[in-house]
Amino acid sequence: NGSGDTSLAWEETFSYLSIAVAGCLIWTIADRKRKSYQLANYWLRTVLRYFIIINCFRYGFSKLFVSQMPFPSNSQLATPLGDFLPMRLSWMFIGYSAPYEIFSGVMELMAGIFLLYRRTVTLGLFVAAAVFINVMVLNLCYDIPVKLFSIHLVVYCLYLLANDAPRLFRLFFANQSLGACSLYSIPFSKKWMRITRIVVKSLFLLMYVFASGYDIHDFATKNRQIKETAPFKIGVYDVITFAVNGDTIPITPADSIRWRDFIIDNGNAGSVGSVDTSFRQRYRRGYFLLVKDSTAANTILLKKNAAVKNPLYRFQYSIPDSSSIALQGSRQKDSVYVLLRKSKRHFQLSEKQFHWISEANR
Repeated sequence: NGSGDTSLAWEETFSYLSIAVAGCLIWTIADRKRKSYQLANYWLRTVLRYFIIINCFRYGFSKLFVSQMPFPSNSQLATPLGDFLPMRLSWMFIGYSAPYEIFSGVMELMAGIFLLYRRTVTLGLFVAAAVFINVMVLNLCYDIPVKLFSIHLVVYCLYLLANDAPRLFRLFFANQSLGACSLYSIPFSKKWMRITRIVVKSLFLLMYVFASGYDIHDFATKNRQIKETAPFKIGVYDVITFAVNGDTIPITPADSIRWRDFIIDNGNAGSVGSVDTSFRQRYRRGYFLLVKDSTAANTILLKKNAAVKNPLYRFQYSIPDSSSIALQGSRQKDSVYVLLRKSKRHFQLSEKQFHWISEANR
């Protein structure tokens, strides 16, 4: 369900931590004569460093191409603010401003680029720690279900910085000059080892960084294209008439079936202003997929999701005029007639206003 904070995830984390603590104690006792694990710690630092790099580029490209947090859809704009959960509110807050999202992505990409090169790893860790601490706090404060993962990223950054603590203490607190950091430099005695390191790193850059960046850019470009399901234009429609078995149903607060509005978002997604649980309910709106019926002319299907075979509604449509759509069909054993009219409703939030000078608080 898109959550990284499931009960299974927490149980797995606790189990891995318990096993790690037990293994650490056994290893410490069994190998108590060894004074240090410099080589093992080098490979641990390298694995953690590249894990952070991968996620810097993955999330950075997603934000750079404005695909992680898209601009709020018409259905979301029509939802009362108080109905949203804090996670969705935070997602829309970031998605509203493409420049802010791009800026966030650039910072993550900068962290990844700095971490790629051993001379700039320390700078990259500071940038990555700042970025991911902000993400972690956002996840914790807005109940975003990626808490465990973001905490892991922060812990990894802090662990790598802790390895360089003596140098950083001298720099920030003792005002002393520092030599070069050697934590991420290991002497490869043989030529084939040096060549292998260069080849592996080049393949990593080519196959992951550039390839993943291209894939995310392609995905974002396709999602930004306006896709309308004829004859329905993207927008908000008022439900003028809603009749079941010939009886017109008025809008009443207690009614759970009658539609208040009908909204078409980009692609074949849409929603109705109704708490009808036969739809996919989110924030007191019923969401659906709009699909053209290939077996009948001028016929559309409203489906709960792509995996469901049986549609919620099967409608034949007609277009009385340029701003109206009439739907005649059935829901289970009931006949349903709906008259839609393009709404004049305007969402100020979609204007993306910006003012250098504001004479009053807007």
